[in-house]
Amino acid sequence: MKKYYITFAMVAAIAAIISSCASTQKITEKTGNVLWQENCLRCHNAPPSTAFNSAQWETIGMHMEIRANLTATETTKIVEFLKSGE
Repeated sequence: MKKYYITFAMVAAIAAIISSCASTQKITEKTGNVLWQENCLRCHNAPPSTAFNSAQWETIGMHMEIRANLTATETTKIVEFLKSGE
């Protein structure tokens, strides 16, 4: 029985690593605009990109990375998109 639990734990860990790698690939292919729509707009009405300056967007990005459980890559892309004013 103990071997079963160890084997199950190992398989689960490997599956989590593979899943993580697969989702990271998908994130790297997405633009900041797409990530903003998928992550920011799902919870609230996000302000327009002109509502804050670059420094403020950086601060908001750090805050939302934690609150929304974003990866550093997602946060960087979203903040760069918002700072661009598009």
